[in-house]
Amino acid sequence: MTRGHVSVAAVIAVIAVIAAAPHLSRAQTPPATARAAAPIDLTGYWVAFVTEDWRFRMIVPPRGDYRGVPLNARGRQVADAWDPMGDATPTNQCKPYGAPAIMRVPGRLRIGWVDDNTLRVETDAGTQTRLFRFNPAATPAARSWQGESSARWDQANRNLTVTTKNLLPGYLRRNGVPYSEDAKVTEYFDIAPTPGNGELLVATTVVDDPTYLTRRFIVSSHFKKERDGSKWNPIPCSARW
Repeated sequence: MTRGHVSVAAVIAVIAVIAAAPHLSRAQTPPATARAAAPIDLTGYWVAFVTEDWRFRMIVPPRGDYRGVPLNARGRQVADAWDPMGDATPTNQCKPYGAPAIMRVPGRLRIGWVDDNTLRVETDAGTQTRLFRFNPAATPAARSWQGESSARWDQANRNLTVTTKNLLPGYLRRNGVPYSEDAKVTEYFDIAPTPGNGELLVATTVVDDPTYLTRRFIVSSHFKKERDGSKWNPIPCSARW
């Protein structure tokens, strides 16, 4: 009787260990890094493919031309008061190159991994650097043109979603169309094939700004994949002055 009772207890213990084994295995398996989990490859060199809004992107529009941007009365007042000479000062030269607008600026991108959970996007226009962190720091740094960006892969849609806050105020367009420090940027990065085994990077930018916009401002920018970095030519913000 005693031996039978011990035997049953032993069997129960073995069953418990077997049942717990998968959970222990999962707990010991480290989560996949962002680089390993990537459903698409964004790395490499890309050049802007301007097929729309040419007059707003390739040249500086005249003051007061903010068609297509849902500015409120306060935003229109700021845009109407734009002084191009004021932007020539060192503190204002990068205003058109902040995160809400940088993907619309004609130029090239260089994209690569800093580490397994941080993707770096560099622009030759304005010589800007963006860091897309998949495990962002809890304490934000000082406000900057590119702000603080948190990123995540959308496995179902096979794209990258990036949310950016903590920005310095700047321009949605180079003619003084404003966004404020309260602006939030949500971006979706997709890869589409092109004829001849090429690739197209599609960056959809959504800007929410309670200070200057009546609703979301949404644009999509396109970039063609380049073979190498032979045409990469960073130019600082100050060069346009």
